[in-house]
Amino acid sequence: MQLRLGFLGAGHLGKIHINCALMSDQWDIVGFYDPNDQNAASAIEKYQIKRFLSVEDLLDACDVVDIVTPTISHYELAAMALKKGKHVFIEKPVTHTTAEGRQLLKLAQKTGMKVQVGHVERFNPAFQAVQDMELNPMFIEAHRLSAFQPRGTDVSVVLDLMIHDLDLILHLVKSPVKKVSAGGVAVMSKTPDIANARIEFENGCIANLTASRISLKQMRKMRLFQQDTYISLDFLEKQAQMIRLFETDAPHLPPQDQLMEFDTPDGKKWLQLQMPETTATNAIMEELNAFAKSIKENTTPLVSLQDGVNALQLAHKILSEIDRRLENRKS
Repeated sequence: MQLRLGFLGAGHLGKIHINCALMSDQWDIVGFYDPNDQNAASAIEKYQIKRFLSVEDLLDACDVVDIVTPTISHYELAAMALKKGKHVFIEKPVTHTTAEGRQLLKLAQKTGMKVQVGHVERFNPAFQAVQDMELNPMFIEAHRLSAFQPRGTDVSVVLDLMIHDLDLILHLVKSPVKKVSAGGVAVMSKTPDIANARIEFENGCIANLTASRISLKQMRKMRLFQQDTYISLDFLEKQAQMIRLFETDAPHLPPQDQLMEFDTPDGKKWLQLQMPETTATNAIMEELNAFAKSIKENTTPLVSLQDGVNALQLAHKILSEIDRRLENRKS
């Protein structure tokens, strides 16, 4: 059974979503709404799909709406859709403010409709490759760097880029946040273009995150350190590496041809380097298909509305710390 899907927003990212949905057998595309005539003409020419002239008309025609608009409009559009009994896929950051996010949670609970947030890195092949492993990181290091693009500067680099990694670490570390330290600088826009955050969790885990949109090269990497295991994830290359340390007499050792002998202060141990197999997939198509499955099977979306609000709340804590540090410099 196909679900009738409509799009709010046909800009750069909106067109990518439309294209991915058209390649899937899960959706019956009813059309899109975008008030920008240039965006609309481009989408019609490229995809031959219907343009609706109002949000209300689009919502009346679909079962599910995909919101790919500027963040400031997310809450209003999602609230309209939920009140009309529509399931909602909403790009990150989920809303402009945490208060709006909390209101959306109440509305979704009241209406019973499904909401999934577009934290697409959850569906990156590198991250998917380690999902079945026993992950208990106690130190995390992440770098997310990109070249400057005027598009997307309506929000800070924390909400534009770092929020991807915030969602990932909150998914990985099953512990409340204890302390946040952060700093950032606005270079090319009016909001921070480069930022660093140190997040301490109550279980002792520490995450150190850097995000920049003024770099000369692209990088999207995360490193996880835990007892006897190091994992490196390259989201850009969609690759994962893992180094594991075993006692020489450990039960269930990997095959001998996968091991190297390694001298440690505690004696000899075995070292295993693994390259978990990754499957080439389209992450946006995968997240949209996962949402369709959660609707049909009546299960919680893999990236829930609560997940999106949690990442947003942590992002705003980081932004508050950046603002506080900047104020201290002025005084």
